[in-house]
Amino acid sequence: MRHSHPSQKDFIMAHAAGRHFLQIPGPTNVPDRVLRAIDSVTIDHRGPEFQKLGQEVLGGLKAVFKTSSPVIIFPASGTGAWEAALVNTLSAGDHVLMYETGHFATLWESMAKRMGIVPEFISSDWRRGADPAAIEARLAEDRGHTIKAVCVVHNETSTGATSRIGEVRKAIDRTGHPALLMVDTISSLGSIDYRHDEWGVDVTVAGSQKGLMLPPGLSFNAVSDKALAASKSAKLPRSYWSWEDMLGPNKNGFFPYTPATNLLYGLREALKMLVDEEGLDNVFKRHDRHAEATRRAVRAWGLEILCQNPAEYSSALTAVMMPAGHNEVDFRKVVLEHFNMSLGSGLGKIANKVFRIGHLGDFNDLTLMGTLCGVEMGLGVAGVPHKKGGAAAAMDYLSGGAATQNARAAA
Repeated sequence: MRHSHPSQKDFIMAHAAGRHFLQIPGPTNVPDRVLRAIDSVTIDHRGPEFQKLGQEVLGGLKAVFKTSSPVIIFPASGTGAWEAALVNTLSAGDHVLMYETGHFATLWESMAKRMGIVPEFISSDWRRGADPAAIEARLAEDRGHTIKAVCVVHNETSTGATSRIGEVRKAIDRTGHPALLMVDTISSLGSIDYRHDEWGVDVTVAGSQKGLMLPPGLSFNAVSDKALAASKSAKLPRSYWSWEDMLGPNKNGFFPYTPATNLLYGLREALKMLVDEEGLDNVFKRHDRHAEATRRAVRAWGLEILCQNPAEYSSALTAVMMPAGHNEVDFRKVVLEHFNMSLGSGLGKIANKVFRIGHLGDFNDLTLMGTLCGVEMGLGVAGVPHKKGGAAAAMDYLSGGAATQNARAAA
């Protein structure tokens, strides 16, 4: 009796066995030990046990931002941290300079408009980070110092391009312009090297659900002395987002209103993992390595990376362009149905044209290989034109095969 081989369609099941691969660029997979920490008894947020927790996380965050300045925690998504940055430092009618790195820079610009701020948006093609030279040129023209802040997304989650913030700072300094520098690190903090103090950033915006390996729900502002001074004269209304209201109680480990206590338990555990155990330099090297392996896979498939400048490749995610005539929505649906894996969608003006592979957070070699194998199998099932061998190219790199081959060639 002949047995027919099962087709790929036979593997689309109502119940998907095994773990779901959440390979979007955030929210990311939450480590079990962080989940266990969150699953603790909620305590009195005015009591001494909470005070110790508050002091630990408020102090511990400074190492991740690489700052000696205060870091303020809001119970919110990263969008809340955007709003806090703007309302604490600006007044209605103030001009700010923003750079169109992608979808999230565009959303920040839209928020500024709704608040009565006047954003000047330096346009781009969404395939690169912010151009320090363009920012410098515009600030040099602003002899009256009408522009009150420069707002830049460090790692554009929609495109996989990382802006060179240290160079942006130098560009601002060369003009002698007094504008504040505000930076969104929502998809880079804890994944890509970032230096709030060294780079002279005035407000750094971040969220919990990406490199910090937590569920959504916490957002952060790291705040320089210059930004705190600006907050004294800023006229935009603020209550929930007030830095002043937060900083007083924070000095003693407390908050002015009910905090997200159980998420703070998780944050304390995540900080132990990132700072105390693995070490931030090793965290960044791990992300760099997985990003390079992913890019090698993409090139081996014969597909195109959205970011065009290798100096700006993101170590948190890789955005991949779909071949002409093929839709990322259909492709991602195939991957989800057949392999129980979620990939990031195309956003804004690159919707339907790009899918995104997240490789950040609680992530190791085998997680990456499972991800890339799922992408490669998905390309085949979906009928997307590609070459085979992308996953193998990544595996060769991760296992040291490429280095071995190069050493043999040199010999």
